Amino acid sequence: MRVAFQTALLSCEPIFVPKLRQSCYPHPNLPISWFPTKTLVFSPFRAIMAVQSRPTVPVRDNIELNETEKKIFDRLLGTVRHFGLQNQLRVAGGWVRDKLLGKDCYDIDIALDNMLGSEFVEKVRDYLLHVGEEAQGIAVIPCNPEQSKHLETARMRICDTWIDFVNLRCEEYCENSRIPTVQKYGTAEEDAYRRDLTINSLFYNINTSSIEDYTKRGIADLKSGIIVTPLPPKSTFMDDPLRVLRAIRFGARFGFILDEELKEAASCDEVKAALSAKISRERIGTEIDLMISGNQPVQAMTYICDLKLFWVVFSLHPKYEPAVSEGCDRLCVAYLDATWNLIQLIGNSTFNDEQRRLALYTAMFLPLRKTMYKDNKAKKIPVVNYIFRDSLKRKVSDAETVINVHYAFEKFLPLIPYFVSNEDVLLTEFDWEREFVDVPLASKPRVLTGFLLRELKDFWRVALLMSTLVYPCNIDCTEDLLNKNFELERRRSLFKAAEDAILKLGLDKSWDVKPPVNGKDIMNVLQLKSGGPLVREWQQKILAWQLARPSATAEECLEWMRETHSKRLRME
Repeated sequence: MRVAFQTALLSCEPIFVPKLRQSCYPHPNLPISWFPTKTLVFSPFRAIMAVQSRPTVPVRDNIELNETEKKIFDRLLGTVRHFGLQNQLRVAGGWVRDKLLGKDCYDIDIALDNMLGSEFVEKVRDYLLHVGEEAQGIAVIPCNPEQSKHLETARMRICDTWIDFVNLRCEEYCENSRIPTVQKYGTAEEDAYRRDLTINSLFYNINTSSIEDYTKRGIADLKSGIIVTPLPPKSTFMDDPLRVLRAIRFGARFGFILDEELKEAASCDEVKAALSAKISRERIGTEIDLMISGNQPVQAMTYICDLKLFWVVFSLHPKYEPAVSEGCDRLCVAYLDATWNLIQLIGNSTFNDEQRRLALYTAMFLPLRKTMYKDNKAKKIPVVNYIFRDSLKRKVSDAETVINVHYAFEKFLPLIPYFVSNEDVLLTEFDWEREFVDVPLASKPRVLTGFLLRELKDFWRVALLMSTLVYPCNIDCTEDLLNKNFELERRRSLFKAAEDAILKLGLDKSWDVKPPVNGKDIMNVLQLKSGGPLVREWQQKILAWQLARPSATAEECLEWMRETHSKRLRME
């Protein structure tokens, strides 16, 4: 044993020491089943060097409560005193972490040591009524293992803030599921060690106004900026593989590094297989959405790529036979990286949250936009559709929007020279151009752009962003992106020039503009008794005529229709 530890002291690599189990961790009272047969012991030299190589994260020594939090906790403690309860009330997890980092957090979870949340909420309600206050929004959310909800949660509003109440617990898992087979009341220490990360295992004891760090390293890891699991990572991830994605999300969100042992466990085949088999696709999709919508989506996807999890998360249709080209995952992340940086340079205010979220998805899946698979009816379906609807279980509208932008953004490319030039650019040939009637050549850019915006609606800026990202340049675009040579300033200038030109044309929200005549008017001019393809054809012609003449009246449109229809009849 002594030789093993001496080896660890002198080396920069971890060693495995068999049959240590409880003695290697500062929690001898925890169940023996929580520990692997072999325990990973890190070299102290390696640990010290890892900490010294990173700047210390500013962490507060104490938690300062705001006025609302003081009122909430006073009412909870008043309930304990009023009924003579022996409860220790603890705020768990993210609230403690964020308060120590000096961040606001409105997600307050109360952990109870000897009572169900539903029981305590009833007593809080009675206490509030006793002191003349109204109890609001009481609800009990039952456990639902099929939806990965393994514990009953009680909720209520206190001081216009939602508070969740759960009991401390310890859990045991079966091999093929992340659903605990055994759940029981646990101690605060047991509850801390069952959590996903040490930085999320901290408690704030309301009774004593103190911070509790039962893993003995939660605060230290927070200061060091390291993502670590309380127990050995492989067993932690095998119990609940969703913790892999949570570790990635929090690492990216706070700019923390992932522990080396954690990365090794996350990328092993057993954990990847467990992530695919044990976790619902809805939960995976939710975690990915939180990453993409977060403050560091590129770092999160880079972690996923580095850990060889990209195709586990974004799984392709089983009928998609050709293997994805090597490095496609990194190219996806490179497109995401370029788009994220371009959005920052253009200005976040240009896009709302939903536009930004779907712009990042659109960019990340650009390398897959022409990849198809065949369904049961031999119909070609975009692989991106499968990723959204099956791999991530996102909204149908998300898939439709991204695929629509993938299809439409290339139509912007031949228009960009017109947008960025002060001179007229001849636009005569487009493979997507409709047969416009009586549209002057000078008005064609406005008409073409108008049709495109009506197709894209509020996401036209997203499509324009994609087009400026791939707009022809002197060097290969793929090599450019992989080498992070994004030419961001040039692309920003292209985007702003095109956006300004479109706004100058008065086309923003043009899809909301009503046509000058309706279907009944068209049928009257054409002397039709019912609608049909001819009416739809004329609706498109009228739209083109209107886009070319934005100030024209309905009477002028009807007159043009009569003249055009008469000419057509004479030619027949």
